Amino acid sequence: MAVPKRKTSPMKRGFRRSHDAIANPSYVEDKDSGELRRPHHVDLKTGMYRGRQILAAKK
Repeated sequence: MAVPKRKTSPMKRGFRRSHDAIANPSYVEDKDSGELRRPHHVDLKTGMYRGRQILAAKK
C-alpha cells in the first residue's frame, strides 16, 4: 500500500483544492424580454427556450 513520505503542506493542499471553490452562477440577458436568466435554461416568465415555446407563460 502506498504511503506518503512527507506531510502535505497547506500550500500544496490549497493548490489541489483550488478548483473546489463554488463559483457565482452566471446570468445572460434574454434577447426577447431583456430579463436575466441562466444560460441553457428555460425562461420561466415567458416559457421560451431557444426561440420555441416550451412551457405555458406565467401569469
